[in-house]
Amino acid sequence: MPRPVLPAPLARRALLAGALAAPALGRAQTGDWPRQPVRFVNLYAPGGANDILSRAWCQAMTQVTGTQFLVENRTGAGGTVGSDAIAKARADGHTVGLGGVANLAIAPSLFPQLPYDPLRDYTHVTGLYRQPNILIVNNDVPARTVPELIALLKANPGKLNYATGGAGTTPHLSAELFKSRTGTDMPFVQYRGGAPALVDLLAGQVQVIFDNLAGPIGAVRDGKVRALAVTSPKRSPALPDLPALAEFLPGFDLTSWNGLIAPAGLPPALVQRMAELSLRALRSPEIARIYTDNGATPWIIGPEEFAGYARAQEPLMRTLVKLSGASAG
Repeated sequence: MPRPVLPAPLARRALLAGALAAPALGRAQTGDWPRQPVRFVNLYAPGGANDILSRAWCQAMTQVTGTQFLVENRTGAGGTVGSDAIAKARADGHTVGLGGVANLAIAPSLFPQLPYDPLRDYTHVTGLYRQPNILIVNNDVPARTVPELIALLKANPGKLNYATGGAGTTPHLSAELFKSRTGTDMPFVQYRGGAPALVDLLAGQVQVIFDNLAGPIGAVRDGKVRALAVTSPKRSPALPDLPALAEFLPGFDLTSWNGLIAPAGLPPALVQRMAELSLRALRSPEIARIYTDNGATPWIIGPEEFAGYARAQEPLMRTLVKLSGASAG
């Protein structure tokens, strides 16, 4: 049966009604997010600082939205397994995950054939948290300040070792940047994680460690090791009496950062709603307390600023990876 031809005024009204209905449909699809439980892909193993911080955000989001946010730990290959899972998920806002310095800025220099493209395959939603690295020494090391350590290293080139929990990590790059800025020589001892490195520091097998603040913070507070500085531009609220390296080496800044990412292609209105709810969760006193207890601070930035920051960090990390000699092998 042929479709009836509407008179011109009615046809115009039909077109107008259709045009008005399209945005309304978009709002219905984005304005009620989340419509089902949200899967948060964490790149790290259960029990560590990143896992604790991720679960704190998920709990806060569950309270803010009334919908469950569930952590899924997808570890392996330096975070590339979980990162690939995020990139290949359905772009509907119900799979999100951790995007930070390791998988967005450092991995492209360490892994020549990543299964994902950090610039193309993600939607950047908000910051989540920043966590400085910390410079600590064995209590028998005769240096109580950063200037004293620099003087000791220059007087004894190559005689003090430093350790980190892995090559190409932000603690490793922090140490190499420190050596470059101070003109000092410390051989690198690599461990499979910060915990065994800390054990050997306590035993005097190594003299210096750079690590994420959360790892040794208990040993620092108990006086088992001596902390000299953090690597963030300003002091950390977790240890407010501890100076920043930038107080001695102006401009020094190598901080571990993580934000919320999702697959590429999310509608802008959905991204905006996700960002607004995430930032509301990050401003809760409870999440601030948990973050501080674990050496981190909430990172309150939106989609555009987060995306720009991540893009700018990749070439900076590439330079430091080259300086350190780190590789995926």
